[in-house]
Amino acid sequence: MRTPAGVAIIILIMLALDFYVFQAVRTISQNATSKTRFILFSIYWGISILSVLGFLFFVFTDSPFLGKRFRTYLFASITGIVFAKMIAIIFFIADDIRRAIQWIASKIFLSRQEGEIFQATPIARSAFLSWMGMAAGTVLFGSLLQGFSNKYNYHVRKVKLHFPNLPKNFRGLKIVQISDIHSGSFTNKKEVEHGVSLVMEQQADLILFTGDLVNDRAEEMDEYKEVFNKIQAPLGVFSTLGNHDYGDYVSWPIKGMTKAENLELVKKAHADMGWRLLMNEHIAIEKNGESFALIGIENWSAKARFPKHGRLDLAYPGAEKYPFKILMSHDPSHWDAEVRPQYSDIDLTLSGHTHGMQFGVEIPGFKWSPIQYVYKQWAGLYESENQKLYVNRGFGFIGYPGRVGIMPEITVFELV
Repeated sequence: MRTPAGVAIIILIMLALDFYVFQAVRTISQNATSKTRFILFSIYWGISILSVLGFLFFVFTDSPFLGKRFRTYLFASITGIVFAKMIAIIFFIADDIRRAIQWIASKIFLSRQEGEIFQATPIARSAFLSWMGMAAGTVLFGSLLQGFSNKYNYHVRKVKLHFPNLPKNFRGLKIVQISDIHSGSFTNKKEVEHGVSLVMEQQADLILFTGDLVNDRAEEMDEYKEVFNKIQAPLGVFSTLGNHDYGDYVSWPIKGMTKAENLELVKKAHADMGWRLLMNEHIAIEKNGESFALIGIENWSAKARFPKHGRLDLAYPGAEKYPFKILMSHDPSHWDAEVRPQYSDIDLTLSGHTHGMQFGVEIPGFKWSPIQYVYKQWAGLYESENQKLYVNRGFGFIGYPGRVGIMPEITVFELV
């Protein structure tokens, strides 16, 4: 969206929001002194103008300018302000609908003389709805600011899974799943090291990573290979690719490197850390003479805007002979679209991708996030007949540098 037309459209949307919300600011301050109103209006428009200038700064300067951390928080703050205003105008629109209904009713039900008297007095905005809108927007923005502190607040989730067909030598097997590292978003290496330490503290037999190692570029991992290569397990560490690993969201070439060359370096990063990247293939996990199939595919999504490089039809043949099967597939929409209808003997599918949108509410017995209106399976465990899907909430973050309600996750499975 860096074209002049795209930038102009976004700025027009921002200004439209500014003018609409300003009507509510005027309403709630109507009884204030002129000096107070001047100060309030100046602060409001000052923030609005700085938001537009900040957006232009973000779009038209290179990434190294003023550093990744500053740019990340600048973008997040601007986005937070825009979303807060969008939430607020829900109440203002409700108020405008009320006013419109009141005006229409006056035209229909009042006499001509009564109507003239009514029309002479403008229909005032509701101070209550204006206050409610401003409060809702403020709460949202405050939550987003507080969420900055949660981006490295790793939660270890322990999940016990029962499979009647699991070979007996694998009963009690401990598997750790992590997903969506997004190394290009990290700004605090010590916090990431702490997350890796938590992974290793689980003493897993097997560790699985389900895609999105980087945001776009392989070089994002240069600083973090030495951190993540500490992730090791007796039965191995296995990984897959996610949609971000292909570099589809930036323009190539970059620094003389092509998109294809970048992808090869992303794959090499897995090998450099001692992780076995599964590319539309399966392997046998063996223990004391028994084995099960671990299948890993490239990104496959039922959503048209995400790539379909995954080939389960290539990865599966030969796996049918194993009594138990685990599939690593980055995008959870794959489960309903292909896995369940065509591969009913894949016992457990592990996915990530959604991050739980990094925003929502999650308390015992209840979870909600806007992402659930896009993805039917978006966080946690899902079951259908004898098949199970687990969607990891993500180790890292992208876009918004924080977490509100949906914390970064390290999942520990015990198979029984």
